[in-house]
Amino acid sequence: MPNAETRIARARRRERVRRAVRGTPERPRLSVYRSEKHVYAQVIADAPARTLLSVSTLTPELRTQLTKTTTVDAAKEVGKLVARRCKEKGITRVVFDRNGFLYHGRVRAVADGAREGGLEF
Repeated sequence: MPNAETRIARARRRERVRRAVRGTPERPRLSVYRSEKHVYAQVIADAPARTLLSVSTLTPELRTQLTKTTTVDAAKEVGKLVARRCKEKGITRVVFDRNGFLYHGRVRAVADGAREGGLEF
């Protein structure tokens, strides 16, 4: 469990990043959240304030093939599934929102998986 200082630092980074990162219907925002046990990714169009799709390590499609949900490999699979579902909806370009998390480890793995799946940032 992160302490208060860590939570405040993440909130500051999140606000700073969100000032610049906006999702449009043409180029929605790919937002990543990581908890201690799982990784979540949402594709959001900010103008109409709608979540277009969401994927996580809890998604039944991934849950059956993952042995652990806390690994970089699991996060990469989340990114690949996001890219596949985006392609089905006709989305090819997104804006990446790391949601205040540092860009390494599982957050980076989601981005790499999405790029491998064919999404452009």
